[in-house]
Amino acid sequence: MSTSAARMDGRAWAQLLVLCGAVFLEGIDVAMLNIALPSIRADLGLSTGMLSGVISAYVLGYGGFMLLGGRTADLLGHRRVFLFWLVVFLLFSGLGGFATNGWMLLAARFVTGVASAFMAPAGLALVTAMFPAGPARTKALGVYAGIASGGFVLGLVAGGLLTSIGWRWVFFAPVIMAALLLAAAVPLVKEPEPAARRAVSGGFDLLGAFSITGAMMLLVYGVVRLERPGHDVVLTAAVLAGGAALLAAFVAIEHRAAHPLVRLGILRSGALVRTNLSAMLFLGAFAGFQFLMTLYLQELRGWTTWQTGLAMLVVGIDVVLAPTLTPRLVNRFGNVRVLLGGLVLAAAAYALFLPVGLDWAYTVMFPIIGLLGLSFALVYGPLTMAATEGVDESEHGVAGGLFYTAIQFGMALGLSAVTAVKVAALSGGSREAGLDALRIALTVPVAAVLAAVLITALGLRTRPRRPAEPAHDPVKTAA
Repeated sequence: MSTSAARMDGRAWAQLLVLCGAVFLEGIDVAMLNIALPSIRADLGLSTGMLSGVISAYVLGYGGFMLLGGRTADLLGHRRVFLFWLVVFLLFSGLGGFATNGWMLLAARFVTGVASAFMAPAGLALVTAMFPAGPARTKALGVYAGIASGGFVLGLVAGGLLTSIGWRWVFFAPVIMAALLLAAAVPLVKEPEPAARRAVSGGFDLLGAFSITGAMMLLVYGVVRLERPGHDVVLTAAVLAGGAALLAAFVAIEHRAAHPLVRLGILRSGALVRTNLSAMLFLGAFAGFQFLMTLYLQELRGWTTWQTGLAMLVVGIDVVLAPTLTPRLVNRFGNVRVLLGGLVLAAAAYALFLPVGLDWAYTVMFPIIGLLGLSFALVYGPLTMAATEGVDESEHGVAGGLFYTAIQFGMALGLSAVTAVKVAALSGGSREAGLDALRIALTVPVAAVLAAVLITALGLRTRPRRPAEPAHDPVKTAA
């Protein structure tokens, strides 16, 4: 690792900011589209099913190809994979902006999701390779995580503004951002040095790739179908069963493969498993809460999309706190303690919203949403730091793929869970009945974060050990 990278000099910061820009682009792209959906429906005359499919298509592409993306980056080179799929992201985001029917939007969003699935683990692996383990990497990942989570929040505001101009700008704005990032990434982003990267050798596990991609796509699609629990239950059960069967086949294939897509020994790390479970639960809770807040503010309170975006803007304080406060806390108290504290704050924030009423003033909601923003600053950064902790650098792409798969699957599960609970609890068409159903659905984020608190608390009893080489099971962290 070069001395300049260790000191985080100007070039290292420039590379980091380019990679941060890419992960910010992914987050803001998703959030902006969510705000624009009503305008897209009105202009193109899409059915409710097709409109839901526009969101689901991205989730299927992202969640289905994430592990394949991480392994491909480890095999072919993180920089090469990152740049190629950034170009694909740019092209298909532009295609979405020119869409004249629902199927064009579906295709554009699916391929954009696939592009994100390859870019995300490659970008995270490049960041961890640029900075040595310790304070430098902690600070770099704090910046990376803060900007990543900020994209989800700021996208709500940007989506409201761009939709007021025209919904197609929700697709064209990411094209402009991607083009600028590509122009900066080509000269700035470098492949890690061989000593740091220790490139993976061997062939490509095609059977493993097809089975895990099929499994993740079926499981994510099954979870998305849970949003309508009474709609064709047999098909939903069949899709989930098919996903589980392919997942079992994947495990059997990886046991026998000479060059597995995911070396199953990596899952022996208790820290890695806890990190991914906590990420799935925390982001799933936030996705569900954000959806319920949108329904509450727009359908029950009559707020505009612009007002809704501004109301949630305070969550974006983590963009400032994550790169400044969180690394200092991690260096002083340790990653697990900071993560646990942030999860407790998130549980408190969601619980404080349980008695929400139709007459709540924003001055009541503001500090609670601000508390959620603080929790994001304390949780997302440490989760990102822990995603590759105890894993050999030659497998950081796979570890990043596992991490982002957990996030995407968790967000799909969280959204589907709150939707299913709200639909089941709805007992009438009045505002009061809608509010009662929403309150019941709010228990889902509370329960999810409390589960993450319990899982993370188990990590306080363990001590990390030094990772070994991949050939000897690199992950030796105690379970």
